[in-house]
Amino acid sequence: MSVDAAALREEFPALQQDVNGRSLVYLDNAATTQKPQAVLDAIQRYYALDNANVHRGIHELSRRATDAYEGARARVAAGIGAGDPAELVWTRGTTEGINLIAAAWGLDHVGEGDEILLSILEHHSNLVPWQLLARRVGAKLRYVEIDDQGRLDVGDLPSLLTERTKLVAFNHVSNALGTINPVKDIAAAAKKVGAVVLVDGAQGAVHMPVDVQDLGADFYAFSGHKMCGPTGIGALWGRRELLESMEPYQGGGEMIEFVERDMSTWAEVPHKFEAGTPNIAGAIGFGAAVDFLATLPAEEVAAHERALMSYAMERLAEVPGMRIYGPESVEERSAVVSFTMGDAHPHDISTILDSEGIAVRAGHHCAQLVMKRYNVSATARASFYMYNTRDEIDRLADALDVVRGIFG
Repeated sequence: MSVDAAALREEFPALQQDVNGRSLVYLDNAATTQKPQAVLDAIQRYYALDNANVHRGIHELSRRATDAYEGARARVAAGIGAGDPAELVWTRGTTEGINLIAAAWGLDHVGEGDEILLSILEHHSNLVPWQLLARRVGAKLRYVEIDDQGRLDVGDLPSLLTERTKLVAFNHVSNALGTINPVKDIAAAAKKVGAVVLVDGAQGAVHMPVDVQDLGADFYAFSGHKMCGPTGIGALWGRRELLESMEPYQGGGEMIEFVERDMSTWAEVPHKFEAGTPNIAGAIGFGAAVDFLATLPAEEVAAHERALMSYAMERLAEVPGMRIYGPESVEERSAVVSFTMGDAHPHDISTILDSEGIAVRAGHHCAQLVMKRYNVSATARASFYMYNTRDEIDRLADALDVVRGIFG
């Protein structure tokens, strides 16, 4: 059995449109994926029939909203192998999840002279929060470098990990290069020196099965909109004992147990990290996205995406002046092709492709350390998902011939 991408596309209304007189070829999935009708319907149904605030409300609409909201939490948690739905905190996305850990865990556990180990593959969302923390507490940042194919130099870990290492934070999959990182090996090495492990799963949870228990991570952050869900909703998984030991990230309604004049006590996890009225529709939509993905054969989806990557690498390599960044093996990379073409600026490449109805991303992809490693300011990036087809890759390759015709 294989994925019928053509049939699958019928589930996604946005893919049925023309752009600039051509049928849309959407290859910007690493930035955000399109939403199936089932997700759109779930969000609409909540606002049309069940619109009420969650928890504490005794009336029927609040009960239905709460059931849908907490049911979504349970399904998203189960989807990543979490043992307890209470270990899953709703956030606005991966970025907020990482910032939550930097504030609620980092300020109490990282001090002057301590070290935080990152990699130069990181999205700025997994760099800047640690820079801010290090500046505040006097900690030091250290980095794992990458080789010419964009793979982490994990052989350097023994010299980088010391008794001063308090946190190791890295991505599951690079958004800029598609590199799949050896999470279990890195986590195991970190545990030997007693460091806490945070994984940026924004791209990882999208393209491969995730079992947070098996990975050995302590925290795993990911986003709904990268995996068919709505924007503005994400999740942070954390080991319960760590979450319970942490102070709240924000104060306000919902996250308290009792409030006195001079002090307050906190609600149980995960609610102590969810101050204020949450993104109820977003959580419900995220749950619907997980339900939708669960109907698809995961192994066949992964095989389809690998086949697309292999074909894309083959077709793009035929384009004169093409330079592709990242691992050569499709087994070591996710569904991302980051490239430059001779003297054509990536923004110009993207503009010309857009005129052909093809959506790609151009820029530094919030990964400026990666760009500096390759001595470029930007790349063009085509990123694939389960609903993309070989015909769309042919469209991309043909449109790149148009770019070459303009720039020579």
